[in-house]
Amino acid sequence: MSEMMWGGRFTKAEEKNALDFNASISYDCRMYREDIAGSIAHAKMLAAHGIISAEDQEKITAGLKKIKKQIDEGQFDFSIELEDIHMNIEKRLTDDIGDAGARLHTARSRNDQCALDLHMYMKRQIGRLSEKLIAVESALLSAAVKYKDVIIPGYTHMQRAQPVYFAHHMLAYFAMLERDFKRLEDCYEACDMSPIGACALAGTTYDTNSLEEAEDLHFSSVYGNSLDAVSDRDYLLQFLSFASICAMHLSRLSEEFIYWSTSEFQFIELDDGYSTGSSIMPQKKNPDMCELIRGKTGRVYGHLIGLLTVMKGLPLAYDKDMQEDKEGVFDAIDTLYFALDIYAGMISTMTVNGDKTREALEHDFSNATDMADYLAKKGLPFRQAHAVVGSAVHYCIEHHKYLLDLTMDEFKSMSPLFEEDILEALKIENCVNLRESYGGTGRKSIERQEAHASETIAKMKEASASWKEEMAFLD
Repeated sequence: MSEMMWGGRFTKAEEKNALDFNASISYDCRMYREDIAGSIAHAKMLAAHGIISAEDQEKITAGLKKIKKQIDEGQFDFSIELEDIHMNIEKRLTDDIGDAGARLHTARSRNDQCALDLHMYMKRQIGRLSEKLIAVESALLSAAVKYKDVIIPGYTHMQRAQPVYFAHHMLAYFAMLERDFKRLEDCYEACDMSPIGACALAGTTYDTNSLEEAEDLHFSSVYGNSLDAVSDRDYLLQFLSFASICAMHLSRLSEEFIYWSTSEFQFIELDDGYSTGSSIMPQKKNPDMCELIRGKTGRVYGHLIGLLTVMKGLPLAYDKDMQEDKEGVFDAIDTLYFALDIYAGMISTMTVNGDKTREALEHDFSNATDMADYLAKKGLPFRQAHAVVGSAVHYCIEHHKYLLDLTMDEFKSMSPLFEEDILEALKIENCVNLRESYGGTGRKSIERQEAHASETIAKMKEASASWKEEMAFLD
């Protein structure tokens, strides 16, 4: 007969290679806090409804706390023969306290137990990730303020387009991550639903109260359908979608940091602590952290596609395919955690070379749109103004000049509408400061964005603190 805790039906043990393939303890052991907390709450509910005795509840609770301490201290040996975290803990508990431990699994299944652990685990991890996301947001805002006077070329199609404040560029990424935080809030809400009480798929004949358990475990609601409760992985897909979008934003910033730090640009220099060298070329300073984050973004995408593919053909309720829900999610959490942590430090320590960005702007035509706007404001239809300036740019290229190098005679030859004030209109500072349209790169607009960013960070911190406080009982 099999010695597995589910082995009564079986006459022989599982084959070694099948056991290794089936087991998940190598990665789901990280949910031990959640598993123990869920079991303590379940024992409390069972005792409250007379399903187990108060004495059994006390033994179970004390035994589980002892096991948690052992795991915390690295004194617990996990067994692959027991498959997963749930059976490892239950077997040790039963060995330690006898029949009371064997009664713990009354009115629950590994299906709702596993789902419960995952819901709690995700809530706790979202709290941890939120702190890292806030740290990057704070670093972006600090960089915007620190380099408030630096103007850089803005690009479209990777060609010089129009000048913008460096702060404006950093605050664009702030806006992206602000949306990511809102998605993370939605993820937390999706996780904040307890599946316990659904058992394997159909509920239980025992007089239980899943609402009591949910309240003890700090859930705000309970699944209304037991089939849905054990088969739902939407909350994990929602998280992986958030993680993929957030990683994409970091990857875009990585790409810009990579080329901004090249010898060809020299717009920024990354701190030595976030760079590496070459084993053969002594002069090299490589932006490896940016490249790794850019590369690992594809890995996070893969986990989203992987879980979507796992779930796409599954009938209700639980299927073993769902064991594939954890490794990708766990890896996405770890990857994003480190990426955000790296970026908070990298942004905070980088140096922005305003002289180089200014030099670039003085040797391009990114003020051409302002020249066209000047003519349009003088009454020339914009399309005609566009043509005039296009011809002016062509003239400058042929004569090795830039727009501010033109004499008034040259300006007048292009259009009689040009006056002396064209020289003021084409100055880089005026090109940015006059763009005061809502959300534009003008100074006042940036001040509005910075004020909003400060308020947003305060709200993020409040939400993050509430999530961490809610899940602190697991620590």
